[in-house]
Amino acid sequence: MSTQTSFQSPLILAIHPRIPFTNIGIFRNQQMMFLKKVSHPKEEVASFRHYTDQTEYRVEKILNELKGNDIPLNDIKVIIGRGGLIRPVKAGIYKTNQALLDDLSNGIGGEDVVNLSGLLAHFISEQIEGSQAFVADPVVVDEFDDIARISGHPDLVRRSVFHALEQKSVARKFAKTTLKKYEDLNLIVAQMGNGITIGAHHKGRVIDANQGLDGDGPFSPTRSGNLPMGDLIKLCFSGKKTKDELTRMITTEGGLFAYLGTHDGYIVDNMARNGDEKAKFLLEAMAYQAAKTIGSMYAVLKGQVDAILLTGGLTQSRYIMDELLDRIKPMGTVHIYSSEDDVETLALNGYYILQGDLEPMEYKH
Repeated sequence: MSTQTSFQSPLILAIHPRIPFTNIGIFRNQQMMFLKKVSHPKEEVASFRHYTDQTEYRVEKILNELKGNDIPLNDIKVIIGRGGLIRPVKAGIYKTNQALLDDLSNGIGGEDVVNLSGLLAHFISEQIEGSQAFVADPVVVDEFDDIARISGHPDLVRRSVFHALEQKSVARKFAKTTLKKYEDLNLIVAQMGNGITIGAHHKGRVIDANQGLDGDGPFSPTRSGNLPMGDLIKLCFSGKKTKDELTRMITTEGGLFAYLGTHDGYIVDNMARNGDEKAKFLLEAMAYQAAKTIGSMYAVLKGQVDAILLTGGLTQSRYIMDELLDRIKPMGTVHIYSSEDDVETLALNGYYILQGDLEPMEYKH
């Protein structure tokens, strides 16, 4: 393995951790040079109580993967991951610092595998001389109108937690293809992956979105989504489940996983294709709930919608899309971005950093 620095333009390492794997990509300028799904088998991660406890383990796995594929580590100058559940921030790119690391490690905004992203980027950068670590458009980007924060009780405030990175990337891409500015459009954007979040984009700001992490909006492969509130309260005090078990029930062990034992939408789609009626029905139910949330964002934008944009892996399911499109087409023109990839989106942000087109911000408590 050679660590000699070449005279070519610098490399970008993009990192996107998921529960059973970490997607990593190496890019030179905007060209992908290497893409790998680094697997994390259940038996290897079973001993870690929290996702962030896996930091050192995943760092080692990623570095071994890069070295094993002869990636010139000293050429890597930007390492970029998704922003996690930190404190509310403006949209943009943030250089990792101690405040960011502390909030990710402590789960200040909640616990999710996404919190690993900034930690992995930072600690890998410490192993590669001359590199810098960043996070882009954290999931806690907050541009809500004040009216969207009202929950129905003063003790509980609606929070902005959504797929900011993916939604804003797709919205800007659509704007570019229509020769318009993102800041001049009204869009409904649905990111449909392991979690489903749907945002109302009003003139460049996401003024409302369902909080897909822990109980708002449609269920998804891993999330339970909206649950009957009274029954949930009874379950909390029944003694049948601990607080940790209840949290997992709605965040990582809900949705398709709770019904079918897998949080892989592709597996469930294949089950439906092979005649499993329950799998087919659940995919249609998920689309039904997504359509209801899209309809709520249509109301937020007062029916003034330039387009509805759908992205994420679940858009590749015929059962989901047939049900969803049938329900939302009357609301406006629908565009589907099935091939959107978080690693490529992150790398593009890294390219903008290298080019000086984006100025990283400082994360503060």
